[in-house]
Amino acid sequence: MDQGQKEMTGEGRPLDDIGSFPAGCGVYLMKDEKDAVLYVGKAKNLRARLRSYQGGGDGRPQIRFLLERIRSVDTIVTDTEKEALLLENTLIKKHRPRFNMRLRDDKTYVSLRLDPREEFPFLQVVRRVAKDGARYFGPFHSSGAVKETLKRIYRLFPLRHYPMTRCARRSRPCLYYQIGQCSAPCHGKISSDDYRLLVEGATAFLSGRIGEATALLREQMKKAASEMRFEEAAALRDQIQALETTTERQKVAGEKGLDVDVVGLHLEGGEVEIAVLFVRGGQLISRRDFSIEWRLEREELLGAFLQQYYDSGVPIPDRVLLSSSVEGIAAVEEWLSEKKGRRVRVLAPRRGEQMEMVRLAERNAAEAFRRRGSSREAREQVLAEIRNFFGLQRLPLRMECFDISNLQGGGAVGSMAVFVCGEADKAEYRHYRIRTVAGADDFASLAEVLKRRLERGLRQENLPDFILVDGGKGQLSAVTEVLATLSLEGCVEVAGIAKDRILADPRSALIARKGERFFRPGASEPLLLPEGSAALFLLEKLRNEAHRFAVTHHRKLRGRAALASSLEEIPGIGPKRRQALLRHFGSVGGIRRSSLDDLLTSGILPPAAAKAVFNFYRENRK
Repeated sequence: MDQGQKEMTGEGRPLDDIGSFPAGCGVYLMKDEKDAVLYVGKAKNLRARLRSYQGGGDGRPQIRFLLERIRSVDTIVTDTEKEALLLENTLIKKHRPRFNMRLRDDKTYVSLRLDPREEFPFLQVVRRVAKDGARYFGPFHSSGAVKETLKRIYRLFPLRHYPMTRCARRSRPCLYYQIGQCSAPCHGKISSDDYRLLVEGATAFLSGRIGEATALLREQMKKAASEMRFEEAAALRDQIQALETTTERQKVAGEKGLDVDVVGLHLEGGEVEIAVLFVRGGQLISRRDFSIEWRLEREELLGAFLQQYYDSGVPIPDRVLLSSSVEGIAAVEEWLSEKKGRRVRVLAPRRGEQMEMVRLAERNAAEAFRRRGSSREAREQVLAEIRNFFGLQRLPLRMECFDISNLQGGGAVGSMAVFVCGEADKAEYRHYRIRTVAGADDFASLAEVLKRRLERGLRQENLPDFILVDGGKGQLSAVTEVLATLSLEGCVEVAGIAKDRILADPRSALIARKGERFFRPGASEPLLLPEGSAALFLLEKLRNEAHRFAVTHHRKLRGRAALASSLEEIPGIGPKRRQALLRHFGSVGGIRRSSLDDLLTSGILPPAAAKAVFNFYRENRK
């Protein structure tokens, strides 16, 4: 956004100084006494919106809790509501205010990508949707769901599985060709025209146009039968029957040919459950559920949800149906249309078939809330078991586990995994590079990480209820010293978890296993939870998450370092040429992916050096 299109209206002012706030559209930032941003919002009329907060808001505890902490409000005026929406998005990402909505669910965003411009297109699993001319299908509720979909597609429409260059290096087609799930275009087993029919069938299937996909298969079946390839015709007949059965099971909804997302809300007890139904080509194909705390007005909540959800890289449909209208709906439509590249409508229907679809989404949201309520009760029972086992003062609603990864004796990395109400909150996971500790000193590294985390928690008023450290008495001692230094002994409770041990009796052939041991400050003996208990499972899961997160990040860092140092192995590439190549191509990965022509036309290397770089990475790609 052009800086001239928005205006900062002076220093922050008290919320009760309503007359000093502008009446135009824009964004407001609510701050605490330390000038930390608590909440970012947008409004068509800033003065009217801020006036609505006076008198304690709407009475909900979250609103009162927010208002008690506000010391000043900054406003930024924009020319249009769309500019306000974009600016709000930017500021939320920058400041991560604790009172803004955060989407949390237990699934990942997964889509399928197909580029029709390729001679032999194939399906790729991706987690981000880009405006690159390719087609995207989804989102799928998990990587497992997309794998099942791919299995079905490959049986019906045997597209290639891998990049052509990789397949062409093989002397014969891969195993997928042998079992009939790949048409092997890499080895000339199918013409470009026949392969295009497979692509059309897969596209129709993924778009929900099952009838069109069935017609394409029927055409192939007739062709196979006329050429007396009866086994192939019989296989196609079975595939058609499977597709027709799928069509019968699916609910037909909405206008055929359109992709529609239907958003339903269920509000109860200060919580909101959101269900999104995905209608593709008139077929209801899937759904996703989100559970969030209810802090906003219904219309404001829906607007915030749409911004976060569609800014996360999911495919954008042709229409979005809502249970109620949202503020600035025209700006939301314009933003979505710009992201999609064509017109997107956002509607709140009041009658007809579309209203029935919204009601169906609301029923799904209510059912998801009831299911989540049952699992929530079970999680609370587990947390109560943990509290009783350790003798904690309160339920460990927010548990954090810290681990230090120090592979091969160097480059220590700390990790923090976070469980909120018994569930992993991956948005809160953090990595820490060790800054002040030289060498492999796990105790000192852990102390540094804990100190940085807790100091930030004090500033942001966001401390954990319970800390679990991977280790025994030594690690526990390091943590308790940090807590004492920050005067947090009574605020944050802590325990250590040591891996189970195998005990062998030299006088017997039997081997005994001693379970996970837990250590608490002041306890001389370790504590043991019963094998198979839910509390033990949850604590082990928390510890394993912290370890996985640390090791994965450490390996990424080592891989980047190894890749960066690979340029030093190429003869004739000195420091100046390395720097020039990195500036030109952006990264070692960019150099590695470049063609010989790219290297020659860069003007950085003479022909011999360019060939040396190209050949080095070509050999390492094999």
